[in-house]
Amino acid sequence: MLRRKPTRLELKLDDIEEFESVRKELESRRKQRDEAEAAVGGEEAAAAAIGALGTEHKSREQLINDRIGYKPQPKAGGRTAHFGTFEF
Repeated sequence: MLRRKPTRLELKLDDIEEFESVRKELESRRKQRDEAEAAVGGEEAAAAAIGALGTEHKSREQLINDRIGYKPQPKAGGRTAHFGTFEF
C-alpha cells in the first residue's frame, strides 16, 4: 500500500456561511414537518379516542396488526382447506 502525505483542508468564510444557511433551512423544514405531524397526530388521537369509546371492539391481535401496518391476506383454498375438519 502506498502512503501519501496528508492533504490540507482549508475552511473559508464562504464555506461557513453556506453551511449555516443550509443548516437553518433544514431546521425550518424539520419544524414545519413536526408541526404538521403534531396537528395530524392530534386529530388521529381524537379519532382513536372516539373509536375506543365506540361499539367496535378489536382483538389484541387486530390492534397489534393495525399498529404495525400488517394486513393479513385470507388463505387461499376452499373445501380442501377444511378436509381435516370434515366440513361437507
